[in-house]
Amino acid sequence: MLQVRIHGRGGQGAVTAAEMLAVAAFFEGRHAQAFPSFGSERMGAPVMAFCRIDDKPIRLREPVMAPDALIVQDPTLLHQVDVFSGLHREGYVLINSQRSFEELGLGEFARDFHHFRLFTLPATELALKHVGRPVPNVPLLAAFSALTAIIRLESLLHAIRDKFPAKVAEANVAAAVEAFDYASRTPETEHA
Repeated sequence: MLQVRIHGRGGQGAVTAAEMLAVAAFFEGRHAQAFPSFGSERMGAPVMAFCRIDDKPIRLREPVMAPDALIVQDPTLLHQVDVFSGLHREGYVLINSQRSFEELGLGEFARDFHHFRLFTLPATELALKHVGRPVPNVPLLAAFSALTAIIRLESLLHAIRDKFPAKVAEANVAAAVEAFDYASRTPETEHA
């Protein structure tokens, strides 16, 4: 079973990201679940969302405490919340940032991980370019697809089109395709 934890702030689409990831897995014939965890429902408050994907039914119902992958939608959370709690050395970390792990103050942390599993993506900038709003969830999911090969881009695009009205969906599809291409062509070591 693959367990993903998404950290963000209210209004950044963390819950929607977990739902779209689960739907993409469903489109591939897999079992999935997605659910949020938050204390305050106001915009800007820290939010966590979880997604599990497996080839067999999922019986767990508790929050993801030992993630296989982390998606951090807001880099200001890196030094405010223990986003890396429970992550093992074989895990993936995807952070919404134009800066490297070293520049984010995570150089020492990154040394304990495989560099090809650590990646930063300017997701907010891609969302602004294509969608016109600073909502990084879709570009991050597309980069996650490129880096992990856990879900196919086609399945994610199907989930996006299933979630949003046509005009919004196509803008998000454009953001997803650019993010996927960016993550596919960029040497991971440049971002570690």
